[in-house]
Formats: sequence, structure tokens, C-alpha cells
Amino acid sequence: MSGRQHRETEIARQVRARGLAAGRGLALIADEIHEVCGPQFGTTKIKSHRLSNGIALADVIEQVRALFERDGKPVPGIGETLLSAYESGMKRPGPEYLHYLCSVYRVEPAALGFEGPCICGHAHLAPGGPGGGESKEDRPDTSPGLRQLLVSPDGGCPPTDGGEEDENVLRRTLLKLLAGSAGVTAGVGMDSQLLGAVDNVRRKMDDTMVSATVSPAMLDQWEQSTTGFGRQYMNTPPLRLLCDVLLEFSTVRKAMERRQPVDVQERLCRMAAQLSGLCGMIMIDLGDHRLARSFFRTGRTAADETGDRALRAWVTAREALVPLYYGDPREALSLAKKSRDMAGHTPCAARTMAPVVEARALAMLAGANGSRQDVVEQAKRALHRARQAFSQMSTDDQEDAAFGYTERQLYFYQGDVLVKLGQTLEADVVLEQALGKYSGEDLLDQSLIRFDRAMCRFIEGDVDEALHMARQAVEAFAPDDIPQLAMRPAAELIKVIQAKYGDLPQLRAFRESLMPGESNSPAPGVDVL
Repeated sequence: MSGRQHRETEIARQVRARGLAAGRGLALIADEIHEVCGPQFGTTKIKSHRLSNGIALADVIEQVRALFERDGKPVPGIGETLLSAYESGMKRPGPEYLHYLCSVYRVEPAALGFEGPCICGHAHLAPGGPGGGESKEDRPDTSPGLRQLLVSPDGGCPPTDGGEEDENVLRRTLLKLLAGSAGVTAGVGMDSQLLGAVDNVRRKMDDTMVSATVSPAMLDQWEQSTTGFGRQYMNTPPLRLLCDVLLEFSTVRKAMERRQPVDVQERLCRMAAQLSGLCGMIMIDLGDHRLARSFFRTGRTAADETGDRALRAWVTAREALVPLYYGDPREALSLAKKSRDMAGHTPCAARTMAPVVEARALAMLAGANGSRQDVVEQAKRALHRARQAFSQMSTDDQEDAAFGYTERQLYFYQGDVLVKLGQTLEADVVLEQALGKYSGEDLLDQSLIRFDRAMCRFIEGDVDEALHMARQAVEAFAPDDIPQLAMRPAAELIKVIQAKYGDLPQLRAFRESLMPGESNSPAPGVDVL
């Protein structure tokens, strides 16, 4: 147990002891533990109930299993890891597990921090008495006045709904990021509390795809903010941008909670789809493919409400990057084809993005299958379709790296595909052109392009020049701040050189130069498509 967890347990034990001595029930003690430990340790409501009972994770698991056995059901697969994920806010229990957890603690879902009635349709509250729930007289007073004193002893405003708490987590993270000097975010990372807030904001958008009446001026302002976030994507640290985007995302969600005119609903759904898709892109940068998938699903739901084929195709093309980077290129290929079919003949960004993803997935498959000529030809045809589609895009879309597709992106990934296909001469020319189109601040993309050129040199047999280009790729960053997405091609280059030539002295020197770059700090926003 860490020192922080030990302190949390000690404080909870003290609150429990005082509560029992005063004759309070376990549910009320759990509320007190949550209010004392929550602000300091991020203690969730469900964890507060376990602490109020004074039991370990293993005890809860055994009780759940006993209840399953009592009901004649197979032994469940719940373990300490899953229960800990529930308590940290990283996962939400399904309806059945939630029912049995409510039965263990003898409370309703809301007391554990989860919305909605239990699937059993019955109350779980136990009659008053030791170890049980409170009687009506013993239950905590939840009147607004007392609640404000309990939650905000300093006189601050308490949360008005579950979304407020998640937004406050995001605001606190944003303030920490802003408090540091430019580029310094030490100690600020994706901890369990922040991950829970991120997923809760997304989940609430899923739950409230309805409507609200807002003024045209307010809609215009939100649309401008959404477009602005797209422009910031390439040059803003991802965690900082994620907080900004999710706060806007939450604002849009609140505006969708009441009935609204059809035209207003469509505009809000469009913003929800774009903001959710942008969150998915940022989560890819941060390395969380599970949350990236979730945001893209939310984006698809919102895009479907608009009936806009181009928007639906854009979300699907962006989602294809998750399996491309973290899973199966065949799935990426399938999603890219779906995006292409959705876009049809409509001039839009997805008509360029989708065939690029197709080509990248095919290039990966060609490498895995020994560069089969038919797969190579399919990839080249996909690149040709992408170039044709790009020429038909509007000027605005050609200048938007997030919601559109830029010429430098097209050159970059065209060159990347050619490298994977072994077409080094053509790839080097295209990559050099791509490098010339990037401005000074887009360091990560430029680094990835240099790694592609280094791979060209390796394929051609010039190891010294390959390592020289690789060193140039990482020297753009501070030694302790090499992004993880830049480490991936560096590791791949080291692997292939060592496999063919052994552990060369210059290879060892390059590998050692990367050692300071093992920091887990998030990378700047990366142009991932």
C-alpha cells in the first residue's frame, strides 16, 4: 500500500470509529468518509462504503460470490482488480454486478455513485440497526442548506449535479497545467480520478442526446470554439487541450438536455460529434485506446443524428486509427472502407483520409505477408484515390489538420506508405517535400518524417546515415521530453538494424542517447492521420 493509500485508510478508520461511537449507521458513515477523503484523495462513493464497513476488497468479493451462489448462479469472474477499477472510477459495474454490490452494502445505486434504479426493482436499504442502513430518522439530512455545509465548509458552491464534479476535476487539472511554466507539466498526468472524469463527461453526452433551446449567437460562439480547438490540436499539449475540449463538450451536453428546434438540435449534435472525435484523437495521443474508442462511439451517435454523410465518414476514418496503431490493420482497413462508402462522392476530408488509412493498413499487411505484389498495388491505388479526392476538397478543409486534411499530411503519409512498401527512392522524394511543408512548431510530425527517411537509408544499406537521421529526429526535443510516439519508430529502427548487423557501436550509442527519453509525460498534440 502506498503512503497516500495508507493515509486515506487511516483517516477513514478514524471517521468510522467516531461514527460508530456516536451510533450512526454505516451508510451515513460512508457519506462522511466520502466528504472528508474525497477532496484530498479522490475517494469515490463506492469505496467509501467499503471503508465504512471496515473490510478489504477480498471480503467484498467473497460476499458477492456468496450472493451469486445463494441465487443459484455460476461463480462470477469478479476479482480485486475489477473491484479496484470500480472504486477508482476507471470502470462502471454492469447492471448485475451493481445489483449485488448494492446488496452487499445495503444501499441504492445512487449511494454508490451510480445513476439509475437497480435492475431488481426493489430497495436494498436494510432496517435500522447495527451494521445495517439507517432508519428514516437516522438517514443524513440532504437538505440544500446542510448539504452545502457538508460539501463546502468554506462557503463555496457545492456541485449541482454529477457533471459538475467531473468538470471540477478537469478545471483543477487545467489550473495545474497553467500554473507551470511553458511546457512544464511535471506531476500532472492521467491518474484514475482524471480518467474517471474524462469518461463520465463522455458518458453523460451519451445519456443526454436530447435537446435544449439556445440562442443563435451562443451556437455561433460554440461553433467558433470547436473550430479553434481543431486549429490548436497540432500545437497544444494534449492533456491541456483535452481539458479545454471537455469543458466545451460538457457545455454543449447541458444545452442538449431539453427539447429544442430541429435546426438547433442538428447544430449541437454536429458540435458534439466534432468535439467527441477530437477527444478520441487526443486519447490516441495519450495512449488510451479504450477511451479513444469510447469517444469515437459517442461521436458516431451524435453524427448519426445530423444525417451528414461527410461528418459520419470523418468520425469513422478517425476511429480507424485506433486499430491501425493498437490492434489489427485488417480492422483499420475495414473501417476505412466503411468511411469511404459513407462519404460517397461528396467532396470532403474523409474521401482523402479514408484511402490514406487504407493504404497504410495495406502497407502493414504487405510487410507482414512478404510484400505481396497484389497488396502493394492496392495500396498504390488507394494513394492515387486520396490525391484525386484532395484536389476536390475546399480550401478551408485543405488548411484544417483536425477536421479537414492538409497537403503536408497527404505527403507525410504517402511517403510513410511508400517506405513500408520498400519504394525507397520515391518515398524519400515525397518525404523531403513533406518536411518542407511543416512549420517549426510541428516537431513530432517532423521527427516521424525523419525516422521514415532513416528507414529508407537502412533499407538501402547505409546504416551510418540512417542513425544520423534518427539522431536528428530526436534532437529536436529536450532529452527528458522525447514523446512516446517518437520512441516507437526509434525502437523499430534499432530492432531492424540489430537484427541485420548485430549490436554495432554506433547503434549502442544511439540507444543510450534515448535513455533520458523514458519519461511518461504526454506528448504534444500529434497529427495522427
